[in-house]
Amino acid sequence: MTSIDRQQAFSGTKEAPPALQLDTARLEAYLAAQVAGFAGPLTVQQFKGGQSNPTYLLTTPARRYVLRRKPPGKLLPSAHAVDREYRVIGALHAQGFPVAEPLVYCDDDTVAGTAFYVMSYADGRVFWEPHMPGSTPAERSAVYDTMNETIARLHSYEPAAIGLGDFGRGENYVARQVERWSKQYRASQTETIEPMERLIDWLPSHIPPSGPARLVHGDYRIDNLIVAKDRPAVLAVLDWELSTLGDPLADFTYHLMAWHMPHSDAAAGTATLQGHDLKALGIPAMADYVDAYVARTGLDPRPHLPVYLAYNFFRIAAILQGIIGRVRDGTATSDFAPGKAEMIRPLADKAWSFAEAAGAR
Repeated sequence: MTSIDRQQAFSGTKEAPPALQLDTARLEAYLAAQVAGFAGPLTVQQFKGGQSNPTYLLTTPARRYVLRRKPPGKLLPSAHAVDREYRVIGALHAQGFPVAEPLVYCDDDTVAGTAFYVMSYADGRVFWEPHMPGSTPAERSAVYDTMNETIARLHSYEPAAIGLGDFGRGENYVARQVERWSKQYRASQTETIEPMERLIDWLPSHIPPSGPARLVHGDYRIDNLIVAKDRPAVLAVLDWELSTLGDPLADFTYHLMAWHMPHSDAAAGTATLQGHDLKALGIPAMADYVDAYVARTGLDPRPHLPVYLAYNFFRIAAILQGIIGRVRDGTATSDFAPGKAEMIRPLADKAWSFAEAAGAR
């Protein structure tokens, strides 16, 4: 069991540190001119939970909003693409898919220091622990089913039909991701981790055959969902920074990592289902969860599941290394960012164990 309360640690807001504070008066004037119905006075707080793009709660007497911006300072190539986030949630909102309503995008750095967008505030719950403490078995079962249904629905869209036919290259997604995250890992590397070196060598020649190009979220997991307070319905899928066109099976298998995530007692650790009695909790076994997705989509990751999991654990290790690089460079946005370093080696070890299950030696 974890020794910290992740729900308490990551829920709610905080005062933004000086480097991430916004000019409230300038922002209020801009939004009053750009967003229908916006009227101050405006107060701004930073959400505790973000790791990459700083995210803020904007409160006015009549309504709450959410602002996401690029962090200031030196950034990795192609990272923090808030313009892409804004575009994808706009396309999905038009389809009735559960995302916040996008309201305005601004690339004028004089308003908030960096490019940003503002969207509606979804008033619900975020489950920071995948075993959903405090819930009932029936509710957990229903939330996992709707989480499955939501990603299946995302992968059902033909990108061109929703205006996103040019949102990414689509083909050879996993191969390109391996190349991208290998480069990002190198750009932010702070020590030599042998399993990462082996994975960088092994993965490119063991890529699963590509499925149909679909819109992929890139970071789909339970704590990137806002669930209604009174029912097991997804109100909004959050954090579309890594979205593109690609392999839906790579996207789906990413959130299967929760069933295998190495345990950490640190607040910086990634949440896990390891060590929990899933049947008693009402949470499906991973195999049953996969079967439900296959039934909904006709897409089947099972023949290549160890490779997909090796890839995804490698990818999350590289993403966390990028956070450590931002700590080094002074641009990290979360209080828990420095603690991510201790997770990288266990994630790399887990990735290599799945590579070995797929035949790596």
